[in-house]
Amino acid sequence: MDYSILQVILVFLVTFVAAIDQFSFLESLYQPLVTGMVIGLILGDLPTGLIVGGTYQLMTIGNMPIGGAQPPNAVVGGIMATVLAISLKLEPNAAVALAIPFSLLGQYGVTLIFTLMSPLMSKADQFAADANPKGIERINYLSMCMLGGIFGIVVTLFFIGGSTMGQAVVDSLPKWLTDGLSAAGGMMRFVGFAVLLKFMMNKDMWGFYFMGFGLALIVSGISSLATPALLILALIGFGIAYWDYQQNTQLKGAVSGSTFDGGEEDGI
Repeated sequence: MDYSILQVILVFLVTFVAAIDQFSFLESLYQPLVTGMVIGLILGDLPTGLIVGGTYQLMTIGNMPIGGAQPPNAVVGGIMATVLAISLKLEPNAAVALAIPFSLLGQYGVTLIFTLMSPLMSKADQFAADANPKGIERINYLSMCMLGGIFGIVVTLFFIGGSTMGQAVVDSLPKWLTDGLSAAGGMMRFVGFAVLLKFMMNKDMWGFYFMGFGLALIVSGISSLATPALLILALIGFGIAYWDYQQNTQLKGAVSGSTFDGGEEDGI
């Protein structure tokens, strides 16, 4: 599948901005759900972009950097999963599985940038001591451009050469392997939630977990509700969370605003 120069440039720019947003803008533009939608628009297949982006989002929902340790990068992986799914006409789950090596390249790229920028932190301290904000700005702009450039180049190179080389690779894969990749990609979304639950769950949350699981089974079993099931469950969850927030707020207000008068007889 051939793409125009404009599409290649737009893919580079989207990757460049998303890479910077992940650590600097923090506007969630780098999330796979967003990048999948935008790349789908650029490549002319919005539904596939949304499906792949949503699938990759579920897989990475529990991933977070801890200290200097970096998880597989969601920017490169999410964009490449969408590119592979659209350009090679892959099933979304299989595209997500095939994009894992690219997310590892992104992980190595982040680690490389952090390593290269570490010696400059002492220079930033010197600029701060000298009351030179322009110097600190230049260091920040340098790191952002380096990260965006590396991500953009990696994605663009594989995007340009991937359509030809990737199609040959996909055609040579046996059906049992592609089916296995599809199954693996389908399981990865549950791995993301498992990682998230490992950190979030405590004894006070298990009731909500089982209630949500039961509601998901009921709603998904009704044909008229199965398609918008996720939206319905999200609205129910929001309603319960909002009600719980109101109750806790009113309870705290009642406790903080109350006065206790035991009278004069007991001396309290």
